[in-house]
Amino acid sequence: MSYVIDPPHMPTLPVRGTRDLFPIHRIYCVGRNYADHAREMGHDPDRDPPFFFQKNPDTIVLSGGNFPYPDKSQDVHFELELVVALTKGGKDISIDDAMDCVFGYAVGLDMTRRDLQGEAKKMGRPWEVGKAFEYSAPCSEIVPARDIGHPTDARIWLEVNGKLRQDGNINQLIWNIPETISYLSGLFTLAPGDLIYSGTPAGVGAINRGDELIGQVDGVGEISITVS
Repeated sequence: MSYVIDPPHMPTLPVRGTRDLFPIHRIYCVGRNYADHAREMGHDPDRDPPFFFQKNPDTIVLSGGNFPYPDKSQDVHFELELVVALTKGGKDISIDDAMDCVFGYAVGLDMTRRDLQGEAKKMGRPWEVGKAFEYSAPCSEIVPARDIGHPTDARIWLEVNGKLRQDGNINQLIWNIPETISYLSGLFTLAPGDLIYSGTPAGVGAINRGDELIGQVDGVGEISITVS
């Protein structure tokens, strides 16, 4: 038996301090998980339950690389996020057991074709064209939780061309990491290799070709990309 085409490449992320690679199974993203960002997008964070969308694993761009400005959009936005990498999964995981599933953490960008996302919202259509396009999930290397623990109080910030654009703290998450894992596992059967982009603080905005983006979650890591 043989494949009729070459098998697709397995997307991976490097693991800090090792030569190991973390294979990526799925990418889940949490929408509007910081109160200030929910408000800037016109929503009431006190009433909205968590919701999720997905990006494809092959949309990953390694930190230090280029982000090609995508087609069919004139309004592409950055959204800096703490990324959670799972070492095991399951269904209906309890909040108490959720952190046992975490391998480590990274810093990611949920790049968004905001104009196409806005059109999809108005028409009641899915968000894939706005969220799951090529190169839309830049991510840093993963740092194992064994090295840093499980961060709950850390500054998260992003600069564009040296100007501070986003500045928050992961303690402002509406749904914290164990709550997010537990809730998500009630909707999907989570698996080793899953990444969870946990949401972005306020301050999201548009990018232009040539922009340099540098973001960080203090104590976790840094991401940098160039818009090409």
